[in-house]
Amino acid sequence: MQHLDILIYAGWIIPVEPENVVYEQHAIAIQDGKIVAILPSNEAVRYFSARITHRLTTHLLIPGLINTHTHAAMNLLRGFADDMPLNQWLNERIWPAEQAHVNKEFVADGTKLAIAEMLRGGITCFNDMYFFPNVAAEVAAQAGIRATVGLILVDFPTAWAKDTDEYLAKGREVHETFREHPLIQTALAPHAPYTVSDDSLRAGLAMANELELPTHIHIHETAVEVEGETEKNGERPLTRLEKLGFLSSRFMAVHATQLKNEEINLLANQGVNVIHCPESNLKLASGICPVPKLLRAGVNVALGTDGAASNDDLDILGEMRTAALLAKIFNKDASTVPAAEALKMATLNGAKALGIDHLTGSFVPGKSADIVAIDMSDIETQPIYNPLSQLVYAVGRNKVTDVWVAGKHLLKSRTLTLLDIHDIKTKTHLWRDKILATMESKKDEE
Repeated sequence: MQHLDILIYAGWIIPVEPENVVYEQHAIAIQDGKIVAILPSNEAVRYFSARITHRLTTHLLIPGLINTHTHAAMNLLRGFADDMPLNQWLNERIWPAEQAHVNKEFVADGTKLAIAEMLRGGITCFNDMYFFPNVAAEVAAQAGIRATVGLILVDFPTAWAKDTDEYLAKGREVHETFREHPLIQTALAPHAPYTVSDDSLRAGLAMANELELPTHIHIHETAVEVEGETEKNGERPLTRLEKLGFLSSRFMAVHATQLKNEEINLLANQGVNVIHCPESNLKLASGICPVPKLLRAGVNVALGTDGAASNDDLDILGEMRTAALLAKIFNKDASTVPAAEALKMATLNGAKALGIDHLTGSFVPGKSADIVAIDMSDIETQPIYNPLSQLVYAVGRNKVTDVWVAGKHLLKSRTLTLLDIHDIKTKTHLWRDKILATMESKKDEE
């Protein structure tokens, strides 16, 4: 009998690879933070013993969910700018608030709030784009969650950097600091074509190519953006990025709601990853990503929440359901994006987009033990005919009870093990009061 670190018995296990498979009454064997085997429970009893054994017989186990587009620190701006289109949302509310408040402490406290929310919703990895990526990386590392932090690039000065040279120099420092970290990686993160010039984009791409980084950018998010950039530059933003050499399998096109058929073919031919943020796009009335067309063309489509200032939750289970439903109405076909496809978008496809599918995204021996346990025994998920369909169409994130990242138990019976939720709440309330006070002061000045 082989002795292990952890053995988890479960009612059902969905490995994602192979696709559309559900194992009933199986167990996952874990050693040194990695998956050793997935096998029937009656065989696991014979073959393995463990230092820690979990018997989750009413639970469904899935690979850790991957949030492939976030602005984590913006959790402190949740509900701050609702019911307005993107341009107004950015120019009148978000950017002024960021200019007034964003600093190291804002990013640390906001990112910690976001990580707490994500872990409680079964998210074990996130792809971030925000200022002070060094701080976000430190917080993520301390919290034990997997993260890709974006090395932000914009053409105007911010609290993080004053110009392109400083953005890239600081970004390089962040990359070097976390280059060997087992949970943290970096990506070049130009904000969008309308906020970054060609010269800055070229300089950023040169660094990304040198360091072999993925690239993460908002692109074709709204019709207004595409029309404005086309009028300004004489070509659509995606064409501009193609000419600059950005399109490749390391490129993540975020939102992509405005795509012509020839652009979809271009994305497929170049191996580009599309990051679909359905609920943010719906809330800001930005448009609907043509997911069925992208999938038919062979494009890898992953899911993101965007920031909590435009969603307003970091809930990939919810995004999974919305993505599946939107695709069906978009295609006028109820079989479009079935449950297995939606789960793959929330797990393995995200890992592929980030270049870490050899580490996570599915239950395969040798991969990291990034695991989510979901209690299926409550009345909201009964009766169970098909656990996979039930997961996508009926399960809420409050059913997530336990989360492991690389075998570390980060959420245990709904309790965070490495984060102090009371301290997080206290600091969140202080930031709310500070931001409200600034708003009141500006009103008085007017």
